[in-house]
Amino acid sequence: MAARTEEEIHATGKKWMDWMGGIAAQNKLVSKGNRLFPNGKVVKPGNVVTDGPYTEIKETIGGYSIIKSDSYEEAVDLAKGCPIYVIGGNVEVREINEM
Repeated sequence: MAARTEEEIHATGKKWMDWMGGIAAQNKLVSKGNRLFPNGKVVKPGNVVTDGPYTEIKETIGGYSIIKSDSYEEAVDLAKGCPIYVIGGNVEVREINEM
């Protein structure tokens, strides 16, 4: 990421707060989630532990949010407003499979 001024950082933070606030105002925000650190470990069958997650990939998951929606289409529409696109990021929309 390119170096940003204090004003740019503040403006980006406001975009995120506005976007999350809009979802929350619709009573669709379940969890604002958290940022995820890029480092970690991957535990595989046989108690094999490797550095990860998936350090060989070019893309990483930087964080997550949990929303509720009536359909995939609605979730995709909510994702279209995410400020991550400004810095070249993307959003994955996935369904949670409750156990």
